[in-house]
Amino acid sequence: MTCELTENEDALIVRARGVDLFRYVHRPVMDPFEAPKPYLHPVRTLAGDVVTGYRPHDHRWHKGFQFTASWVSGQNFWGGGTYLRGQGYVDLPNLGTMRSLALSAETDHGRALITEDLAWHTMAGEHWIDERRTLTACDVEADSWTLDVTVALTNVRGTGLTFGSPGTQGRELAGYSGLFWRGPRAFTGGDVIGPAMGEQGDWLAFIGTHDEVDRSSTLLFQDDPAAPCRWFVRREPFPAVNPSLAFDEELPLAPGDTLSRRYRIVVADGAWTFGRLTRHIADHPW
Repeated sequence: MTCELTENEDALIVRARGVDLFRYVHRPVMDPFEAPKPYLHPVRTLAGDVVTGYRPHDHRWHKGFQFTASWVSGQNFWGGGTYLRGQGYVDLPNLGTMRSLALSAETDHGRALITEDLAWHTMAGEHWIDERRTLTACDVEADSWTLDVTVALTNVRGTGLTFGSPGTQGRELAGYSGLFWRGPRAFTGGDVIGPAMGEQGDWLAFIGTHDEVDRSSTLLFQDDPAAPCRWFVRREPFPAVNPSLAFDEELPLAPGDTLSRRYRIVVADGAWTFGRLTRHIADHPW
């Protein structure tokens, strides 16, 4: 099944089988407190059901799928307050911005491929990180489609950088940083198959039930096999999944070095069982 691309000045839409699979907003307009950065929303199943939340009242900086970092050497590219050891969350003038510098999009052999260059700037205007990002929509099947995400972060600051999280700053079980999914509010209390909060594992699935329609959806997250993560996952008080870059241990990045990660997300109709999930993973190796 061939994916189609539609592009405008601020966003790209990938479409297949008559459904807009996702909208990638690469030039967002948002409050600086939300740490402006690209995001994917809405993301839909092939049945047309939306599986992302956008700017919820509890965390306005949560926007569908995003790749970001909650702590980079004291800077916050996540949005909202910054967690400080012994103080809790504090609103600081440290909220960064990810600027899209160049973006290309093409379809090839039924896939949609988006390649983007971004620059991470601190609130003070310092250029710390160059990023090369790719999003590939592929494997459109009877009841699922797949999004592959790769990122390569290069330290251009001139001195070392350290990736962390509230977890590395002392907040227990709050190690969120990196690729982050915020689900729709209807998914609150949904089912998780895979590692629990803070545990390691190759994959994790979140199953939610939609309002208004009698349907469920499954999101299968696969972590980078070359860099095993600890998972940040919540069912309550809201649905969220994050294969964390730095759950409870800081991750250094020397000047000029590049940090690379890849992820796979399968967006599926229905509530997949453990057996269905493991069969899919076995049948679709990276």
